[in-house]
Order: sequence, then structure tokens, then C-alpha cells
Amino acid sequence: MPGTRTAQLTEHKPVYRTFPVEVARVQRLGPSFVRITFTAECLRSFGAGGHDQRIKLVLPQPGRTLADFPSGADWYQRWLAMPDEIRPNLRTYTVRAYRGESAELDVDFVLHGGPGHGGPASNWAAQARPGDEIGLLGPDRPGTGRMWGCEWAPPAAASHLVLAGDETAVPAVASIVESLPPCARGIVCLEVPEEHDRQDWNLPDGVEVRWFPRCAATPHGTLLEEGVAEALNELRPSSRGDAAEPDDVDVDTTTLWEVPDTPADAASPDAFYGWLAGEAGVIKRLRRMLVNDYGIPKQAVAFMGYWREGHC
Repeated sequence: MPGTRTAQLTEHKPVYRTFPVEVARVQRLGPSFVRITFTAECLRSFGAGGHDQRIKLVLPQPGRTLADFPSGADWYQRWLAMPDEIRPNLRTYTVRAYRGESAELDVDFVLHGGPGHGGPASNWAAQARPGDEIGLLGPDRPGTGRMWGCEWAPPAAASHLVLAGDETAVPAVASIVESLPPCARGIVCLEVPEEHDRQDWNLPDGVEVRWFPRCAATPHGTLLEEGVAEALNELRPSSRGDAAEPDDVDVDTTTLWEVPDTPADAASPDAFYGWLAGEAGVIKRLRRMLVNDYGIPKQAVAFMGYWREGHC
């Protein structure tokens, strides 16, 4: 019955709650990355959701505590109404790994030049030490899909994968590619600030990761766009030219975020799936490249603007 179906969906929908945690370990992964392992007994009930799961970090203002963050169903409205000097900062990050048996959760941070050069979360991470306390806002029960902050959902028949992003997408991409089945085939393109920001992951034999370290004089996204074009030439050497024009998005006023529910060509033996994440202006150009220049159906391209250059 329709009513039963609705009741089941409501029953299984997660409730987002605050998990008070403390820093257990800090591990430098490279010049631009640091992994922070959080721990707390409450993490045993954290609702793990999937391979690119997003959560929010709750960062109290200097001299304040997590007690400032409101609880209850109306927490967001109450948070918005708080004075600026008291309102905790909220920033979205990806769960790199979750270990319920040891009550631990890893988050990889990008360091933007050290303390004082990035946003609140990056600056906090650059100085984090074991014992520091913050909050993680996440689901209260395990599940999967968008209600759990997960977007990676390629069709089972997809045989050509292209994942692309800048340094902010590296943690999500790492979790995704390490979850791929042994038969997966594809190319991953990642632009990072420095040569030593490369990371080693456990990959299927048919998946190749290509790193593009940029120098200070190289505009953000230039190397990534060139790398994605080369990858597409290898995977789809001729343009089909049958894709619809993508909708134009003003990335300065609108969130660039779209994940197809039913990717095109899902049953085709050469089905393609693209996953793009990073700086919104770059991702917008990459999306147009896939759809306009290479004829990829826009329903087969997931794209997410994680941040916008010039905005905190």
C-alpha cells in the first residue's frame, strides 16, 4: 500500500545529530594534506553511508565550546539566528574511513598554506593536536544514498569511468576508487598543489590514477582540464555529438551540484559514467567538455562544485 511505503521511508530516514569527538591522531600525508583521526564512544552509533559520504564539522568559535551548537529538529534555524561571535562554524568534509569497532573516523584536510591562509576548518586542522575537541554532524543510523550524504552511484553496467577533481576532491575519490570492484576500468585525474601530494591507494588493475601537480604560476584547473581531455580521447576517441546542451549555471549565485538518478546508456556494453568535483568554475567547464565536445549524455555525468574561487 502507498501509505506503508511512505511509512517505511520515514522510519528509515536518518536523523542528523552531533557527535562530540576528540582528536586521536594527526598524520601528515603530504605538503597539502593532513589526516585527522577522531574518536569517541558515540561514534560506534555513527550512521556510515557510503564511499563519498559527506558530514559537517562543528567548530566552536575561539574560547567557546561545542555547547553553543543547538540541538533538536530546529537546530539549523537556531544556528542561523545566533550572533556571529558565538555561532560555531560549519564546514562540509568527506569521511575518508570509518571504523565502528574502534570508534574512529578519519577526515583528510587540505591545508591552504598553513594557519591563517585558509578557511576555519583548514586553519583548525593545521594546528590540531590529540585531545582537541570538536563536533561531527552526521546521520544516526547506517544506510546509503543521498539522505546519508552519498552521491557515488554509477550504473552497474558502466564500463568506462572517469573521475576528476582538484585537491578538495581527493579524499572522496580515494574512498571511491578503493571500493571499486576488481573488474572496474577507468581513469582518475587529480590536480594537486605539489608533486609530493600524490597518494598511493589500493586500485583495481584496470583503473589508473593520474596526478597533475601545478606550480604557483599555473591557473587552478588548467592541468586538470588538459588531463581530462586526454583521458576522454583514450576512452572515447570519437565524439558522438548526440548529447543535449547542458543547462548553464551561474556558479557565483547558484550551487553547481547535479547527480543523475538514472544515468544514460545504463544497459549499454560501453556505458560511460563521469564524476567531477572541485572548484565550481573548473567543474562547470569540465561538464561542458564531456557533454558538448565528447557527446557524453548529461544524464551520465555527476558534477559537484565543492567550492568557488574567491569565496571562503
